[in-house]
Amino acid sequence: MNSERSSPGEVRQGAATDRASTAADPQGLFAGALAHHRAGRLVEAEQLYWQILAVDPRHAHSLHLLGVIAHQRGHHQPSIDLIRRAIQLQEDAAVFHSNLGLVLKSVDKTEEAIAHYQRALTLRPDFADAHNNLGSALFDQGKLDAAQVYYERALALNPNYAAAHINLGCVFNKRGRREEALSHYRRGLALDPRSAEGYNNLGEALHQQGKLDDAMASYERALDLKPDFAEAHVNLGNVLKDQGRVEAAIASYERALAFRPDFAEAHNNLGNALRDQGRLDNAVMRYQRAIALKPDFADAYNHLGGVYLDQGKLNEAMAQCQRAAALQPDNAEIYANLSLIYFYQGKLERALAQTDRALALRPDKAEAYFTRSLILRALGRVAEARCAGEKAIELAPRVGRYYRHLVNVGALDADDPHLAAMESLANDASLPTGDKVELHFAIGKAYADLGRPESAFPHLREANALKRRQIVYDEPETLDLFKRIAAVFTAQLLHSKSGYGSPSTVPVFIVGMPRSGTTLVEQILASHPKVFGGGELNEFRSAVKNLNAAVGTSVAYPEIAQLLSSEQLYRLGTAYMEAVRAFAAEAERITDKLPQNFLFLGLIHLALPHARIIHLRRNPIDTCLSCFSILFAGEHPYAYDLGELGRYYRGYQALMQHWREVLPEGVMLEVQYEEVVANLEQEARRIIAYCGLDWDDACLAFHKTERPVLTASAVQVRQPIYHNSVGRWQPYKDFLQPLTSELDSDR
Repeated sequence: MNSERSSPGEVRQGAATDRASTAADPQGLFAGALAHHRAGRLVEAEQLYWQILAVDPRHAHSLHLLGVIAHQRGHHQPSIDLIRRAIQLQEDAAVFHSNLGLVLKSVDKTEEAIAHYQRALTLRPDFADAHNNLGSALFDQGKLDAAQVYYERALALNPNYAAAHINLGCVFNKRGRREEALSHYRRGLALDPRSAEGYNNLGEALHQQGKLDDAMASYERALDLKPDFAEAHVNLGNVLKDQGRVEAAIASYERALAFRPDFAEAHNNLGNALRDQGRLDNAVMRYQRAIALKPDFADAYNHLGGVYLDQGKLNEAMAQCQRAAALQPDNAEIYANLSLIYFYQGKLERALAQTDRALALRPDKAEAYFTRSLILRALGRVAEARCAGEKAIELAPRVGRYYRHLVNVGALDADDPHLAAMESLANDASLPTGDKVELHFAIGKAYADLGRPESAFPHLREANALKRRQIVYDEPETLDLFKRIAAVFTAQLLHSKSGYGSPSTVPVFIVGMPRSGTTLVEQILASHPKVFGGGELNEFRSAVKNLNAAVGTSVAYPEIAQLLSSEQLYRLGTAYMEAVRAFAAEAERITDKLPQNFLFLGLIHLALPHARIIHLRRNPIDTCLSCFSILFAGEHPYAYDLGELGRYYRGYQALMQHWREVLPEGVMLEVQYEEVVANLEQEARRIIAYCGLDWDDACLAFHKTERPVLTASAVQVRQPIYHNSVGRWQPYKDFLQPLTSELDSDR
């Protein structure tokens, strides 16, 4: 993942002031003006410079210093005009060229700035400020070797030049030479203890070393010195985010934007924090704002692609990441993101090729090995997946999700060194909260696999508690949605609007709670030669979101269903079919096993009246415990608190009872997971017959079917049927009271 820290930039303003008066100063005003200027009394200085110019319009030094004041006030074009006029009058003044370069650089005219710095040094080779400023311009161009040369020349001329020490520290920090960077930062701050920029850069180096508390103290010191320092507010936000204090991080990014509303990096980083909270639509708006402000901002395009991926908008995700790659073709992070998009599109060979591309650019790119392991696991190449996962951990041994994935690839032995490493890392106070969440989930699963529930559950409880503090979940709104859906989709509504949708018999929707057995049933179906297993598709949910534009209303789902005409229902079903047909043009049946489609069953029946709907049920406590045991990739904010999980389950249960009562008989097939496990052939034949297909024995050998499986059950469905998930909750019963009391409630 790309760095979220602000660019170090140049520390010193570099605007040298004149030390000489001129003969054409009959009123002797220049010395007084210069004294005011050096004392920061800009209004008084400005008045005196204009008085001098009223007497002598060709007073070059007054024009120059009026330009410096304009720059200090952020009035860059007037500053450029004034200093250019001064240069026309006195072309050989090195300080004029150096300061014009500084203003030009501040408006991104870096090549012009460099030319003026070089002219200043031709006129005055011992000009330390010009060496420093030229070094900063070259640094911003990524020319670290040249920048280092000029910073070192500035220091050779003036060993006590604080800004040059700090800037040289930036070069070493960029190269990963942290101790040398810290040495120069500290030397610079000893010389100039009021350098807010120096403390900001010191904080950045400390942050990169993982010293979060020290970095925070440094950023706070920078802000004490310069409260409107937007870059330091952003960097402080980055530390807070890494500590898991996402709300505080958001506040810090917002403070930065209060001072600099056009700060693209702050919008981008705020988007990252909102994404961590699951506020994906808000994150999208921030990334889009960053791009509007900075159209060549490759990181923002890449992050926007990532959040579209989170939302299941794969085409949009692909478009954004491809834009990022066009802007920054040597960024391995972008190809790692592209590999994930291809992965979720089911194009696994293309996904592997993108990981190859990322690793060609960065052989030490742990994230690319991690993604590669995900892909190999989905392909059933478990041994290779484990090797790639272990390589990711070797390269980045403090990243929690790499361990969680490794545990999901296969059970660990009790003496596996990775288990000991996870235990140690989870107790590291300096580890960011997000990594702790991942680790506790991983350790919980490892102990569950070893049959040690008393060791597993405390880690699961901690993982969920930490995750719950990171996200925003409006429980009343969610539970109210269930009731609104039932209120809208009455039997009368379904009868009055029936018969108008797409006539396709292709779709098979598999719905239920997550972790209820939907992947197993899809794998059974996908083993049939006439069925394509589509996995968890977001196409229907996306089509529902697009209804507002189609209908021309802001009315949301479910109430919008009351406004749909027969033509609009037909178009909704047709749009869905066009989207899923892209996955398998010739298949007689295509499965869509997004569990949350249970929210749309009434609308699915109206838009696709011949679609099959299979509802998976599993023991409620087993289902909820399984949800509580994993970190979901998508939006499942209800799953991280046992009480909330129990209340969500009751809401789901009530809605499913409503569908039983209002959907026509025979529209929905109900399948009990425990019965599939106990009587595989009987239940498989029932499922295949319901889908209108002839029996095929391949459906009993579902574990041998070679197809990508992208969900958390990817390893399990490649095994023959097993029974140890039935009654899984029993060893945990002493820990589950908040859940069981809600499930048993009659409220």
